[in-house]
Amino acid sequence: MRVVAKFGGTSLGSGERIERAAASVASAVDAGHEVAVVASAMGDTTDELLDDITFEADSADRAEIVSMGERTSVRMLKAALSSRGVNAVFLEPGHPDWPVVTNSRGEVNIEETQKRATALAAELDDAVPVITGFLAEDLEGNVTTLGRGGSDTTAVMLGRYLDADEVVIVTDVEGIMTGDPRVVEGARNVGEITVDELRNLSFRGAEVVAPSALSYKDEDLEVRVVHYQHGDLLSGGTRIEGRFENIIDMREQPLACLTVAGRAMRNKPGIMSRLSTALSDADINVDAVASGMDSMTFYVNAELAEEAENVLHREVIEDDTLSSVTVSDDVAVIRVLGGELPNQPGVIQRIVDPIADARINLHDVITSATSVALFVDWDDRDDVLDIIQELFAE
Repeated sequence: MRVVAKFGGTSLGSGERIERAAASVASAVDAGHEVAVVASAMGDTTDELLDDITFEADSADRAEIVSMGERTSVRMLKAALSSRGVNAVFLEPGHPDWPVVTNSRGEVNIEETQKRATALAAELDDAVPVITGFLAEDLEGNVTTLGRGGSDTTAVMLGRYLDADEVVIVTDVEGIMTGDPRVVEGARNVGEITVDELRNLSFRGAEVVAPSALSYKDEDLEVRVVHYQHGDLLSGGTRIEGRFENIIDMREQPLACLTVAGRAMRNKPGIMSRLSTALSDADINVDAVASGMDSMTFYVNAELAEEAENVLHREVIEDDTLSSVTVSDDVAVIRVLGGELPNQPGVIQRIVDPIADARINLHDVITSATSVALFVDWDDRDDVLDIIQELFAE
């Protein structure tokens, strides 16, 4: 089996932890597996280096400075592997076998990186490459970086281009947990999670695997997250399933838009819960919710509009904070879901601008980490769908 093992900063945060990391790699090699290693900077080295740049430094100098954390890690880990009889070599930008290349815009040069990774894969029988995560180089040989979470990106990207069977992310948590064990009681490991679930968690603060890394995962590449104390690269932890797909979906049935207005209602605790619970108790499913300072909008099946209006009206007359409820019928929703959306600066503007240019009114635009939902008049739905499909076909 071919494995890419990525060790995060915490898992390399001391000599003892580097020894543990080396032991887990050596064990996998002794079992006959091919292993490539990606190493982050030890502990908080990168942040400390960034904090120490208190002077004006251009991007080239900054990249060289912050690269020192990863450069140190690969040397330490290579030495620890060598002490266990493992034939290892460290790779950093400037090395003849360095695989990760960026273009003039700082984006990964896929063609060149694939070519170099293929050449590196042919040498995995002979030695364990210990590769600096986070770092890259451009075609002129200048050091560049892959941004925050770049070591995860290095690992999953190389896992794909090295034709690995599995990428193992070694970190300071026992896989993905049901909650933060430092905050909640009874948190437990989740055995499996989809890329979409994990990316939603990642963009909302659960820094387990960088979202940018997940876009490189395909169906054939297994990805697992394990705790550095586990000591076994080949079992345990949480398995991340699936791959990101770009999907454009239009709801087949029309929606009704019910807006409840009230004075500074957003500042009143529990108001959304009350209104949502009232609809739920009436067996009315809410497709989406949008809120402002003085209003809250619920999108429901158009056939249930009258019933939903009566339910919400009862809540309005029982609460002095609330003023009125209004209904707009025949609303369509077109949703764009895609693994690359969060990595595309300006993507919302790119979606909205051509709709505005077509003189089509948007009722609402509701976004999440993984989707953009566009609410328009029912009669405009086909035109909007055509615009979105053409945009993403490009």
